[in-house]
Amino acid sequence: MPIIKKRILVTSMATLIVVAAGTMAGYLASRDLTLWLTESKLRQYATQTLTEADSASLESRAMLAAMRTSPFPFCSDEEIASFRNLIFLSEYLKEAGRVRDGQIQCSAMLGRLSAPIALPQPDLVQSDGTRVYTKLSQFSVGDLRVISVQLNDSYIVFSPYIETHRVPEPIHSTIVAIDASDRGNGAQSQAKGQVLSGDGQPRLDGSVNATVCSDRSSNCVTDTISIPDALQAGGLVQAGCMAAGGLAGLCIGLILALLQHGNQSIRKQLYRGIRSGRVQVVYQAIMDTVSGRVYGAEALARWTDEDGNVVEPEVFVQVAEECGFVGDLTKLVVRQVLRDFAKKLRSHPDFRISVNVAASDLTDPHFLPMLDAAMKRAAVPAKSLAIEITEGPSTRNEVVMETIRQLRLRGHSVMLDDFGTGYSSLSYLSANSVDAIKIDKPFTQAIGTSASNATILPQILSMAEALNLQVIVEGIETAQQESYFAEAGWPILAQGWFFGLPVPVDVFQDWLAEEEKKAQSAPAIGSANKY
Repeated sequence: MPIIKKRILVTSMATLIVVAAGTMAGYLASRDLTLWLTESKLRQYATQTLTEADSASLESRAMLAAMRTSPFPFCSDEEIASFRNLIFLSEYLKEAGRVRDGQIQCSAMLGRLSAPIALPQPDLVQSDGTRVYTKLSQFSVGDLRVISVQLNDSYIVFSPYIETHRVPEPIHSTIVAIDASDRGNGAQSQAKGQVLSGDGQPRLDGSVNATVCSDRSSNCVTDTISIPDALQAGGLVQAGCMAAGGLAGLCIGLILALLQHGNQSIRKQLYRGIRSGRVQVVYQAIMDTVSGRVYGAEALARWTDEDGNVVEPEVFVQVAEECGFVGDLTKLVVRQVLRDFAKKLRSHPDFRISVNVAASDLTDPHFLPMLDAAMKRAAVPAKSLAIEITEGPSTRNEVVMETIRQLRLRGHSVMLDDFGTGYSSLSYLSANSVDAIKIDKPFTQAIGTSASNATILPQILSMAEALNLQVIVEGIETAQQESYFAEAGWPILAQGWFFGLPVPVDVFQDWLAEEEKKAQSAPAIGSANKY
């Protein structure tokens, strides 16, 4: 209650100050406020559009990955039929096919071509070799722009009829694919405003812009509106500059109150979601890069609020920690993992599921008893459940170190997540406190580039090998990255979009069954896990 009163007091005082400042500053202050509010709204619209664009991009990457591993002969009837089945199951795609020597040889829609179709020059070539086309006449639909993507000998075509988020007039929205290496190099002119190569909200050429770039794909979205339209939409054309300034200040006060209410709302919704089991657990495969076989999986929490909005894990986990019920979230994930995989873990003792644990869990006296009871109830050995921790200031105390020691004594593997983000992690390694390290995604993305992380990566691998630590590499997205670790000369584990996206348990288990069949028919290869 004191915290709530303090927040109400701070919000009320801020509102009075802003109203006073707006009244004194008059029209100019009101004008700046309106443009600021417009920028915030544009960023909100751009984020919504980006979420949809990312979903389409992820589906296309998954499709291309499935086509890359096609078991059927090139452009055979069986392969074309499999493409048609994939298209039928997709949400954003309308076509898929094969390319050889710069020509379309076959596709789900066109079948096997007696006269291959030559591809034009791509509109964009990304660093991983992905080619993007927007002018393939064979797939055009009237005046609608149809986007096609080619990777190696496979290509897919997006449907132009997907129902996507629409921004209200007179706002213009533009989606572009920008290679990661180009981000931060400045602005790129487009027909309707300025599309930037990195996040930002500048005012350029008499317009207000908001650009949001994805950290999961090459998509950037820019929403733009002219300054006159923004001012008119904000209702600033009114008599009395002083009255306009005061009204703008009042609006800020109301927005602060709404933001405060929204923060309280997300806490309550998350708490209800955890209690009712509406927080879902998905699984992403962890692969042995030497044998190419499945080593295990990482369990990841996902939550959609009561309004249908997907909330990022970094957001709701932090909310749970700040509000003191992250232990309930950890308990939910552990129980769900054991319900989903108890039978598998008992029958395949070398298979591992890793669970992320918050720093506050390690100081919670109820954490270890909860974990012990859950493992005993499921009759699953402790070695089958790995514990991932992320080091921070709150994890460097005797209570945390003792909890980690107890976890290892029980048989759990302890992994240090996001390794490489700070040299303080060396304290854990020197104290022999963990069994494995997970190399952070930026190091993986640096492979094949001149980035400084690329020179640090071999040193990390050598150090891990010398300390006899298992290595799991995050963020594998390309064949080049996968090959780098497969050729390291010792077993390294990996996970990322290259192997598969995080998926619900039924999808993961179906995929796992297929991988088992492949492993049984393939010759044995040395690996970190015989599963």
